[in-house]
Amino acid sequence: MTGNPSAGPLITGLGITAPTGIGVEEHWAAVLAGKSGIDTISRFDPSGYPVRLAGEVTGFDGEDRVPSRLVQQTDRWTHLALYAAEQALADAGADPRELPEYGMAVVTSSSSGGTEFGQHEMEKLYQHDPSWVGAYQSIAWFYAATTGQVSIRHGMRGPCGVLCCEQAGGLDAIGQARRLLRRGTALAVSGGTDASLCPYGLTAQLSTGRLSTVPDPRRAYVPFDARAAGHLPGEGGALLVLEDPAAAERRGAGPAYAQVLGYAAGFDPAPGSGREPALRRVVEQTLADAGLRPDDVDVVFADASGVPGEDAAEARALRAVFGPRGVPVTAPKTLTGRLYGGGAALDVATAALALRDQVVPHTVGTTAPVPAYEMDLVLGAPRPLPLRTALVLARGHGGFNAGLLLGRPHGTEGTGRAG
Repeated sequence: MTGNPSAGPLITGLGITAPTGIGVEEHWAAVLAGKSGIDTISRFDPSGYPVRLAGEVTGFDGEDRVPSRLVQQTDRWTHLALYAAEQALADAGADPRELPEYGMAVVTSSSSGGTEFGQHEMEKLYQHDPSWVGAYQSIAWFYAATTGQVSIRHGMRGPCGVLCCEQAGGLDAIGQARRLLRRGTALAVSGGTDASLCPYGLTAQLSTGRLSTVPDPRRAYVPFDARAAGHLPGEGGALLVLEDPAAAERRGAGPAYAQVLGYAAGFDPAPGSGREPALRRVVEQTLADAGLRPDDVDVVFADASGVPGEDAAEARALRAVFGPRGVPVTAPKTLTGRLYGGGAALDVATAALALRDQVVPHTVGTTAPVPAYEMDLVLGAPRPLPLRTALVLARGHGGFNAGLLLGRPHGTEGTGRAG
């Protein structure tokens, strides 16, 4: 394996709030067991909608996990992120009070902002009058609300930002965090969450025509399958602590989960242009950015749209780069649904855990993979493998594409669980 892995930032902490579990190990145990978080939507009555299934973060009450004033001032999407940030910092053993305030950054991904908060305030407006609308409507819905609240809560006054690239945004946020770390920032909290499971949010998602209306939760979201009919929505995501390797060593950080080796992003050409989708180029550029070859990639965490045409395009891109059945492919997001702003960040966290424990989680639900895709899809059970690298792919509605390559940190070879 070539390249310069020492140049990439380290992932030293993970925080997860997902349909598969609250907390790193709860999520990871559910993934390895194939325990799905997909069920009938409970946050509102979905009976009047063609899609009634989603991945919800059950057992999460913001009042129990977030300061009470912030519960009133922010949306559930931000509540999930605030708790994930607390987890990630604790997992990294990083106390922001002991670090330079201008040496810490926050970069998150947002797909639709504080959708549920905004819906409730608009209900007050139309059912009553403007005086019923709270002052926090002006900030709670805003895409940067999570970044701002995490920054304020932990005194992180370095460069902060938000990326609005739908499902691809989680990778783009980490890519931006990497840039900041290269420019001198010591630590960054990055990733994303989403919580748009409300009537307005679901209606907006239905407009894409990509959601599955299959009523059986075991069959509704089955990417790369002959019966694929779209995907399901979900909420939650992950926030990660990324650190410059030298800075992590200075503060005495413990073992890292993974190292960011490469990143690239691209945008699909306009429909009807005759040009191929951007995903193949993004994969190639991610590898080039890392200074690695296709045979250096040990597993791909696929975008796995579940829309047949998009699945075919992803399979074609992977086949072009890696060859037929050239690399194991997995899509654990079938257990959660697509989490939009939080989905890719959760995939990165899951890939980091796969590198730690030397096992590829399987794709649950897909039982009839399309032969023409020529994919080595990991099915049935987790597959123990000696993993050096993991490629995470994400595409967002509107043409966003991103790739992130993770590597196993130096000094961890020969450790981890292999079964």
